Amino acid sequence: MNIAYLILKFSLSAALLVTVSEIAKRSSLWAALLASLPLTSLLAFFWLYVDTKDTNKVASLSMDIFWLVIPSLALFPSLALLLKNGIAFGWSLGGSIILTFIAYVLTLWFLSLTKLN
Repeated sequence: MNIAYLILKFSLSAALLVTVSEIAKRSSLWAALLASLPLTSLLAFFWLYVDTKDTNKVASLSMDIFWLVIPSLALFPSLALLLKNGIAFGWSLGGSIILTFIAYVLTLWFLSLTKLN
């Protein structure tokens, strides 16, 4: 793979993260709006298609992302709940990551029992 192409991919993807963190300093709502958009997924779809020209791979990635967005949602309310109850940031973040990990494990287990993915 061309090094310039890899640098372009990293640069565009990193720019998105930096933009969200900079906007969050001024407005959490606007940063949340930008972060909630499926821009990472869109970039992944684009890069995968450009690299492979395989629409079946893009479709498969799209459905896998759909199913794995569901357990990722556990992070947000658990972090907010822990912080609002006076738990220190590090413990709150760690606890919400553990809860999210458990949600992922349960979702992956469920998907392995079904033909949804």
